[in-house]
Amino acid sequence: MKAIILAAGEGKRCRPLTLTRSKVMLTVANKPILEHVINALVKNDIRDIILVVGYKKERIMDYFEDGINFGVKIEYIEQKAQIGTAHAILHARQKISPDEDDFIVVNGDNIIGPEAISDLIRGSGGDATILACKKNDVSDYGVIVAKGKNVREIIEKPKTLVSHLINTGIYLFRQEIFEMIEKTPISPTGEYAITDTLQAMIDSGMSVTMAVTNAEWLDAAYSWDLLEANTIVLGDLEEELRGAKIEDGVNIKGTVSIGKNTTIRAGSYILGPVVIGENCDIGPDVVILPSTSIGSNVSVASFTYIRNSILMNDVRISTHSNISSSVIGSNVATGPNFITEEGNDMLIQIEGELQNAEKLGTIVGDDAEIGGNVLIRAGNTISSNCRISSGKTISEDIPADSIVI
Repeated sequence: MKAIILAAGEGKRCRPLTLTRSKVMLTVANKPILEHVINALVKNDIRDIILVVGYKKERIMDYFEDGINFGVKIEYIEQKAQIGTAHAILHARQKISPDEDDFIVVNGDNIIGPEAISDLIRGSGGDATILACKKNDVSDYGVIVAKGKNVREIIEKPKTLVSHLINTGIYLFRQEIFEMIEKTPISPTGEYAITDTLQAMIDSGMSVTMAVTNAEWLDAAYSWDLLEANTIVLGDLEEELRGAKIEDGVNIKGTVSIGKNTTIRAGSYILGPVVIGENCDIGPDVVILPSTSIGSNVSVASFTYIRNSILMNDVRISTHSNISSSVIGSNVATGPNFITEEGNDMLIQIEGELQNAEKLGTIVGDDAEIGGNVLIRAGNTISSNCRISSGKTISEDIPADSIVI
């Protein structure tokens, strides 16, 4: 069975992190989200993958290449205009042989467990199958109204509660889907949506069914959702310390994975689950607490405290810093006494709308340089390629390429 992975979109709601990479390449537990998706497919013995790419496609293709290092065979299709999921699936038609009965479609920017894929395959039936899961708050999702396994209606972001079953965006289709997509009109939002195709199938009397899963599934819609995804994925972390240099006086507890050629210096304390990449220099006297991912080629200087955060590759954190519930992009350098304030139940404005972040420090985009004694107030972001002078308190969002003096 082949799988089509949709990975063409930008992920505007995850800016500033997606100014320099697509959403599927945002890292969770030191791996791109897309790699977690591929691993879930591999664990179900699905190794023939069609990857629909678009925005920042070179970064995806350079990382995954032909897929051999990930146990799969990858063929690439470019969607030059990102105008909907149905449009993306139709692009992949040329890679699906007419004699292939079924294929899977999955979004490349959702965290999924392998059990979700197996639940879809086991529960498939009819002309198309939607993988559903239950959520208490369904206001931001497509909601499924069904009778038994038969889907009757798909309602996007309902204003009233009609069901707790949401559409995960994972499907099992037959060849007939391509003909139905060709008949699908453009939506009022200017996209060709696969949910419109599915609703047209239902309305025409075709059988659209659902399979319900309790497996891991998370849509990291906003940049702070990466922290929740990181916590979930680190829950399955396997301990690995071989190849790391652990000095005397280091205290490591819980499940911790440390890459080769990484040095953890004396007096440091690490409480897992924590993952640290390769070629890092941590400490001395650094505290790293649960749900933290630190990428490769990262240095964290003495008397620094990090908790519930993601530090991507090539980050340099100076002494006496305190980073909590934050995402720090690649190639960021900070001076001493860098502090991220943490807030709860925060309202963050994204694309003109207020969104709730349960817990957030800050988001820092790639290639930022931050001086010493800088405090970032909770919920404020620093975009990519910014320069922040020492002694500043950041109490508003800083746009890309800014200099704060």
